[in-house]
Amino acid sequence: MNRSSRRDLYACVAAVLLVTAAVLVGRRIQATRHTLFVNWPPLLATWDPHVGPGSAAAVAVAIGTVAYGPALAARLPWRGLLPLAWATALAWILSLALVDGWHRGIAGRLTTRHEYLRVIDRFDDIPATLHGFTDHILLGSPDHWPAHVAGHPPAAPLTFVLLDRIGLGGGGWAGMWCIAVGATACVAVLVTIRALADEALARRAAPFLVLAPAAVWTGTSADAYFAAVAAWAVALLALAVTGRSPWWAGASGLLFGLVCYLSYGLTLVALIGAAVLWLGRHGIRQRPGLPVALLAGLAVVPALFTLAGFDWWEAYRLLVTRYHQGVGGIRPYGYWVWANLACAVLITGLATAAGLRRTGAVLVRRRDSAFGRTAEARLALLVSAALLALLVADLSGMSKAETERIWLPFAVWLLPACAFLTRPRAWLAAQAVLALLLNHLLLTGW
Repeated sequence: MNRSSRRDLYACVAAVLLVTAAVLVGRRIQATRHTLFVNWPPLLATWDPHVGPGSAAAVAVAIGTVAYGPALAARLPWRGLLPLAWATALAWILSLALVDGWHRGIAGRLTTRHEYLRVIDRFDDIPATLHGFTDHILLGSPDHWPAHVAGHPPAAPLTFVLLDRIGLGGGGWAGMWCIAVGATACVAVLVTIRALADEALARRAAPFLVLAPAAVWTGTSADAYFAAVAAWAVALLALAVTGRSPWWAGASGLLFGLVCYLSYGLTLVALIGAAVLWLGRHGIRQRPGLPVALLAGLAVVPALFTLAGFDWWEAYRLLVTRYHQGVGGIRPYGYWVWANLACAVLITGLATAAGLRRTGAVLVRRRDSAFGRTAEARLALLVSAALLALLVADLSGMSKAETERIWLPFAVWLLPACAFLTRPRAWLAAQAVLALLLNHLLLTGW
């Protein structure tokens, strides 16, 4: 074993120790103080060993991806790789969700008392509902919104209202929407890496993006949908700054605006966008109209919601109050500020821990004048921007627990760090085993 491999192993050991500490300390706190409000800290899950209809399919997808994924990713034409990546990610997410069965794993996920489908009938008059949205955020308000509706801007529940309006109502359609759209996030990340770094690194990252342990939660929450919208906002911006039409910048701005009205916390995706702008700064100098197109697109969604009577800043202020009215005000910051990082290990896997170690090594090696010019350094900068966004979210104190789903939009940008690893099949196998164990031993739910 060479020095680099030993350091990868040390990074993995550190990640395992972090998760172990979070489990042991969390169980102690929950048993003595009952302040964590999770059954299997640091995850919001219940110990429930089980198998289900999707078990065999999940194992088959894992074996196939480990055995053939790296070779196919290296050899397939680019236009063939992208749809295959999406299809395989979709199969992986769907099979893991079906381990819990159709109703418990998919159709019932967005119908619980905290979720968006509980408020569909309150959007009969959409303009009136948007105008009075903030009146129902606080717990003491009349007919206060369920937790997830109150915790997000109205574009989140409005998505499912519109699905219902076009005939795709109910938990089954809503669940499949999140899974199918969420699976496209890996394609958006691949497009971004190819545009900003190079195609070889994108191809090496592809199997890890497909076979991510995060798939356990991508199939169970609307955050998968939010992650995909955010990822495509970044991808379109990457295409714009690397020579594509200014229309790509406008489309990117449109999606960035939508992201801010899907989740307050996803304003931090701006840090990843800033990294894209920095990496594409030469293209912007050559085409100074790109920022104008970006800002024009960015203004559309906020303008529409503001004209409809929704005040984003007032809603966020009320959300902070609502957050502290509930369990968010009780959960101890001193535990979650580091236990959240253990959740991040579980959704990105040990391969990503080793990949982040190598990302740091790339950044250290490229401190000279050539920094940011090599493909490896450019990818390392992009991954580092995502890590920074995640750390800011962590330190904010507004993400105490449930980060295994809340941080999906940041996690998809950490996975490309695995492109720096050698022996990809061994690392992919570790990722698959982790996901299969989590999904078959624990029952996740909100």
